[in-house]
Amino acid sequence: MMSKVLIIEDDEILNAGLCYNLQKREMEPYPAHTIEEAKRLLREDSYDLILLDINLPDGDGFQFAKDIPGQYDTPFIFLTAHHLEDEVIAGYHLGADDYITKPFHINIVMEKIQAVLKRCKGREENTLYVCGNLTIDFKNRTVRKRGEILSLTPTEFDLLQFFCRNRKQILTKEVLLENIWDSKGNYVNEHTLSLNISRLRNKIADSESGYIKTIYGMGYKWIGAGEIE
Repeated sequence: MMSKVLIIEDDEILNAGLCYNLQKREMEPYPAHTIEEAKRLLREDSYDLILLDINLPDGDGFQFAKDIPGQYDTPFIFLTAHHLEDEVIAGYHLGADDYITKPFHINIVMEKIQAVLKRCKGREENTLYVCGNLTIDFKNRTVRKRGEILSLTPTEFDLLQFFCRNRKQILTKEVLLENIWDSKGNYVNEHTLSLNISRLRNKIADSESGYIKTIYGMGYKWIGAGEIE
């Protein structure tokens, strides 16, 4: 199966050139020239990698990058005409998997893309996650607590998986609603979200950890083992 790469770059010639070279290497490129166009494509489908320009006509790539780990769970590489040390560091702090400055050699860019895809594929193949007394099997959608199978609803498991996949992030109620319900065409309110999180927390929590922490005024965060809320 070909890797799907979303290219968010407003320079049409550069975007087309990247698409052409990705196709030559048997990858499937999807061009976007604005942030709004990129958001629409991300709502419609998932991608294996995002190439993200920093300066876009309708916004700042850095600002958009803040949403990528929490909302889309997709690795990304920054493209920029700047080579300022502070910007490079800021990019990595936002979770970028690499940082490419313009002008660049296309063969080097292709090698960087393939290296990130290979690295991230290896992470995805690790479908078992152990945390405290929990063992979560993402492939088979099962959860064990101290060896005993827990009975979770499909929505509860989706929530648990989303928390685990984004465990470095504070997840707002809006992000959770959009990814767990809205993406499937099921629109619910915040009360339904709070109820499902409460039920999930009650099932997975033990005397050693609550696993999911409420960040008042912001949302929720996966805290892992060793902390009681």
